[in-house]
Amino acid sequence: MAAHTVDTGLPRDHTRPPAVGRSWASGDADSPQQWHRGMTLIGTISLFIGTRSAWTQAMLSDPPVAGVISVCYAGILVCGVLALVVRGRRALVRVDVGVLVLAVVLVVCGYWLNHAGTDEGVLTAQAANQIAHGRPVYGQPWPWLFGTSHSGLTKTMSGSADYTYGYPPLTALLAAPVHALLHTSAAATLVTTGALLAGTVTLWLLLPAPWRSAATTVCLGFGILPGYARSGYPAIVALALLIPVAVYWPTTGAGGRLGRSGVLRAVCLGAACAAQQLAWFFAPFLLIGLYAVRRGELGGRPAAAVLARFAGVAALTWAGINAYFAAQDFSAWLHGLLLPLTQKAILHGQGLMGISYYFTDGSSRLDYYSYASELLLLGLLAATLLFVRRLGAALTVLPWLSFYLATRSQDGYFLMMTPLWLAAAATVPSSALAHAWQPRLPRLTGRVAKAAVATALVIPALLCVCVAAASPPPLRMTLTPHLTGRSHPSVTSVTVRAANTTDTALTPHFASRLGQGASNWWTIASGPATLAPHSTAVYVVRPAGGHRAMPGAQRRMYLIAVTGTPMTISTARIEGTTDPNSSSPTAAHRTLVIQK
Repeated sequence: MAAHTVDTGLPRDHTRPPAVGRSWASGDADSPQQWHRGMTLIGTISLFIGTRSAWTQAMLSDPPVAGVISVCYAGILVCGVLALVVRGRRALVRVDVGVLVLAVVLVVCGYWLNHAGTDEGVLTAQAANQIAHGRPVYGQPWPWLFGTSHSGLTKTMSGSADYTYGYPPLTALLAAPVHALLHTSAAATLVTTGALLAGTVTLWLLLPAPWRSAATTVCLGFGILPGYARSGYPAIVALALLIPVAVYWPTTGAGGRLGRSGVLRAVCLGAACAAQQLAWFFAPFLLIGLYAVRRGELGGRPAAAVLARFAGVAALTWAGINAYFAAQDFSAWLHGLLLPLTQKAILHGQGLMGISYYFTDGSSRLDYYSYASELLLLGLLAATLLFVRRLGAALTVLPWLSFYLATRSQDGYFLMMTPLWLAAAATVPSSALAHAWQPRLPRLTGRVAKAAVATALVIPALLCVCVAAASPPPLRMTLTPHLTGRSHPSVTSVTVRAANTTDTALTPHFASRLGQGASNWWTIASGPATLAPHSTAVYVVRPAGGHRAMPGAQRRMYLIAVTGTPMTISTARIEGTTDPNSSSPTAAHRTLVIQK
C-alpha cells in the first residue's frame, strides 16, 4: 500500500528546520558562534545588577553621575540588541568591547559614590601614610581608625580586637604615592579599584574571543568584586596579579625554557604573594601542576630545573617587595604577615563552623575546625599530585575549599578569586593535562581504588569537623537579664551563673549575637577573670554603650562566652519580659542544661 504524503506547497527541503550543526546553527564562516552571542548577552544583562541602587544614590548626592548612569542604561539596551543581530565575528567582538566599556564606566561611577572603604581600606591607607612618612607599618596599633560606623573591626577570641596592619606590603606601597595626594582612605580604594579594572582588561585580552564578555560579567558585571575593590581589599590586587599566571598556566616553561612570558608570570606570582595571603594558598597547587605537566613533557630533572627557576623568580620578587619592612623590624613584619593565620579571630562565615556558632549551644573544641582546614588543604594538595590529569583543570578552585572548614569561612574567601576559575575554564582544556606526570601507586588501577584513595585523603579533615561539631560547650550558663523600658525594652546587664564543665581553666569574654554577627565586647562588671576547672561563678556583664535593645518577637538575641586558649564558645539565649502590672521591668531567665 503506497504511503500518502501531504503536499505543503513548499519545497521538500523546507518541510523541517535545518539540522543543528549546519548553516542554521553556525551560518557562514564569518558568523559568530551562538554561544558567543549568549556570553555577550549574559555580560550585557549582568550590568543591570546594582545599577539601580547606584542611580538612586546618585540622584540624591550627585545628579551628574546619575545622568551618566542613565546613559549607561541606554548603552546596555543597545548592546543587548546588537548581541543578537550583528552578523560578523568582528562585529560581535566590538559589541564585547562596548559591554566592557559600559562595565568600566559603571564601576567608576560606583567608586565615585562610595570610596571611603571598610576596615581593610582604612588600614591600608594608614599603612600607606606610614610608608610615605618613613614610619613603621607592622606592629603599630591604630585604634582611632575604627571610630566611624563604616569601618569594621576584627574581634579576636581573646576578648580584644585587631588594630594593626595584617597584610603583605605591596598594596600599601602602591597606595603611598596616591595617599600623598588624597590624604584619605580613598587612596587605598583607588588602588584596589584600579587593580580590578586593570585585571579585568588583562583577562579580557588574554581570553579567547567568545569568552571575553564572561570576563566582564565575572569581574565587573555581578557587582561583587567592585564592592570589595571599593572597600579597599588587598586581595583584589593579588587577584589582578594572578590573572596572567592562571591563564594558559600549563604552557609555563614549555620546552624547558621560561622565556619572557614565564618570567613575567613568576614575577606576578611573587608580587601577588606580596599583596595578600590568599595567593599563598594558590601557589603550591600551581607549582604541583606545573611540575607534573613539565615532567610529563621533559622528564624529572629538566622539569625540576624549570620549576626551580620559576619558583626562584617568584621568591626573589616577593623578597624584594618585603625586604625593607623585614629589615625595619623583622619580628613585627613576620607577625603582621602571619596575623590572619594566628590571630584567632572570632567566628564568622558560612562554613561548617556555623554548626557550633549558629545551630548548637557551642563547642569546647573549636580548634578542631582549624585542624580540619589544614588537613583538608594538605589532602587536596596530595590529591592534586596523585590525580593531576583529572584535578589539574580545577587547580584554581581547589585552594579555597579548605576555608569552608575554617573558623573564619566568610564567602569572600571563595568568591574573590572566581575570575581565576574562568581563566582556567577558558584556557586549560583537559587535553593540556593528558600527558602530565602522575606518581604510580602499586595496585591503584581501577576507579574504585582511586576513589578510595581520594576519600582517605579528606577523611582526617572530616573527623576533625565531627569532633568540633559534636563537642559540648564548656560553660553551663544560666542567664538573668535586667531590662529597662516597657514598650521597647533594652538589656542593661545580664547576671550569668557559669559552670565550667571542663578540666581546663577558662578566661571567658562575653558579647551578644543578633543574627550572624557578634556585638562589641561586653564589660565584666563583676566575676573572676579566670574560671577554674569544674567550678562555678557568677558574672555581671554589661553591653557596650550601657544598653542593648531587645529584638522583636520574631528575632532572638544570644549571649556568647568565648575563650581564646583553648578556642571555645558557649551560647545561651537572652529572654526577657516586663510585668504588665508594674511600671518597672522584671527579669526573666532561662536555664540551659549542658551535659558534661
